Order: sequence, then C-alpha cells, then structure tokens
Amino acid sequence: MPTPQAHALPSTRKDIVIVGAGPSGLSLACALANSGLEVALVDQQAEAEIARPAMDGRDIAMTHLSQALLQRMRVWQRFAPAHIHPLHEATVQNGNSVYALHFERGDKDDAPLGYLVANHRIREALYAQANTLPNVTCYFESSVRAVDSNTQEATVTLANGMQIHAALVVAADSRFSATRRMMGIGARMRDYGRVMIVCNMAHTGDHRHTAQECFRYGRTCAILPLGSGESSIVITVPASRASALAALPPERFAQEVERMLDHRLGRMTLISERFSYPLVGAYANRLIGRRFALIGDAAVGMHPVTAHGYNLALRSVDTLARQITLAVKASRDIGSPWVLHPYEIRHQLTARPLYDATNLIVRVYTDDKPIAKLARSAALRIGNSLPPFKHWVTHGLTHTPSQTARQ
Repeated sequence: MPTPQAHALPSTRKDIVIVGAGPSGLSLACALANSGLEVALVDQQAEAEIARPAMDGRDIAMTHLSQALLQRMRVWQRFAPAHIHPLHEATVQNGNSVYALHFERGDKDDAPLGYLVANHRIREALYAQANTLPNVTCYFESSVRAVDSNTQEATVTLANGMQIHAALVVAADSRFSATRRMMGIGARMRDYGRVMIVCNMAHTGDHRHTAQECFRYGRTCAILPLGSGESSIVITVPASRASALAALPPERFAQEVERMLDHRLGRMTLISERFSYPLVGAYANRLIGRRFALIGDAAVGMHPVTAHGYNLALRSVDTLARQITLAVKASRDIGSPWVLHPYEIRHQLTARPLYDATNLIVRVYTDDKPIAKLARSAALRIGNSLPPFKHWVTHGLTHTPSQTARQ
C-alpha cells in the first residue's frame, strides 16, 4: 500500500476516497481489493497507531457471517488461533433472579454461536491485509478540511491543501463523523447516560465458553469468555457512578466484580487496564448524498448490549462493495444514484430493525420501575418457552448465506 507524502502533491485523482482507517474503512478497502479501482484511505492518525493499535479493552463478538466476510477479504486468516475465542453458549439474566434465557450452539457441525476477537487484533489484521493491496494508497496524519461534490466528481480537501478527486467519497470516521456533517447530513444522536467499563480478568472458575449478560438493577454486567481462566468483563453503570468504580484499587475492584457476578467465576483478579466508554447511539438521517456514502458507525452507531456493532458495520461494507462491484462490471458510474440508492435501501432494511430492537432492550432492561421489572422477567420466560424465537436468534448468529460466503 503506497503512502505518499501528501504535502508533495497539490492534487491527485482516485476512484474512491475512504475517510477513516478504522475497522470499517479498512474493511471496505480490503473488500475492494479485486475491484480494479484505485482507493485512497485518509486518516488523521499516524501509520504506527493504525498498524500497531494499542489494546483498548474491547473484545468483539462476531457472527459466522462476519467470519465469512473477513475470510473472503483474507483478514480472518491473519488471526492467530490463540486470539480467536469460540462462544458455545449465551445466557441472559434479569435482576437478582437466577433464571436465565439460554441460547445453545446449533447442530451444524457443532459450530459455536460465534467468536470473540479483541478489537485491536481486528484492526491490526485489517491494516496488515490492506497494506498488501497495490490499489490502496493511504494518507496518514491527514485530516479532512472539506468535502465537495457535483454531478461529475467529488473532491476531498485535506488540511494541508492537497485535493483528492474521486467518483465516490465514503465516510467511515465514527458515529461522530465530521465528514458526514461536512456533507450536510445530520444524525439522531442518543446519549444513554451510561458508561461502559471494560477490562480483562483472570478467575478460578470455569467460564465454559459461555457469554453471560446480567441485567442487574442499576447496572449491567457481561462476561465474555476468552482463554482458559480469563474473561472480558463489561460493566455498564450510570455516568455518575462510573468514575468511582473505575478508580477503585485493583483488589477492591475485583471484589466488587465478584459480588456483581454472584461469585459465579470464583476468585477474580484484574489483569489489564480498565477502559471507560460513554455510551452514545447514532443513526444518520440519510446514508447517502451526492457521490457520498456512509458506512459503519458513521451510518449507524449501535449500543453494545446486543453486540451488533462491528457485525452491522461489516454488513454495510459488504452491501456497498457489492453495489460498487456491480457498477464496475456494468461500466457504470460508481458514484451514481444507480449504485448508492440500492445500498441505502438495503442497509436501512438491515440496520433499522436492529437499531430499534436494541434501543427497546436498553429501555426495558435499564428501567427499574416495578412494572418494568415484571416485563423484564416475563420477557425472558416467554423467550425461553418459544423455540422458534430461540432458533431465529441462533440462526442469525450461525447462518452464512452461500452467496456471501462465496470466494
């Protein structure tokens, strides 16, 4: 992947400019490897930060569809086996009850429900793959000053004055996307008023490769099983309580987590830094503009409770990449409405139900009023008594459409 000195070139021309070299932007660059298109990838970070990202505490639960998409991009193959953690089962609990909604892996080759991979490992593998692609040119330490488009082309102006002309600009610069704003597209932002604290912990009990979501009163605790005797712990609390919890001495913090989890993992020890993330959702008012498209969190930024974030981002990448590839094969303009409108429609059909359902879950399971507590408990019992519902959930996690998995 060439990395020219941006200041040495007054202007250049590419087919596509991707703004943001995070997981979504890098994924799209990898998905377009064989498209025959010249891609510019622009990011304000230094190359070293993107190539060797620091651990950020987040472990990403990925579906079989996401695995298939990353395999097709030649990214999944870059994960060391020790960095892929299978999820065999998942449980959901409410309040102080021991009753749980339970999901087991399907009967297809005894495959797991999904996989856990650390976010920094995903970013590292994506960059390593993108770095092998001759059609991708990366402009590091380059912030975007302006984005303009007309019927003929789009132009991205960098802070140093360099201009990149292209047929299409794609924003992949987070749920707080500045590029989206430059193109006049608003977003419905939802501040959940809560902070997610994540860390890795060792424990004497067996996690049994089971992901556990515990909707306690006043907080949510999640266990994401990693290697033997280790788990990623995710605690969501009101913002007013987050700083005090994150600042507890390690031993005191471990004792508090043991108590929150009813000692189900035995003695626990903090083995990583603690990271805090304020929870904010985002849904763009439009997913496209003139010669412009949004992907990943710039399009739809999910609450992490249902673990759809990166999976949904990959769906947006795959949908847009397919539309672009069809346009190339048909010798059509890749920035035309013929390409972008179908992308918007298809991704809206995927994203809107997930976003609304996730917000409903958050609203119900963070409401501690008596009527809400009854509804929370009833929902778990109804879910357990409906095999079609449980099959639908597990099928969604493990099913890989043949056309998507095709190499």
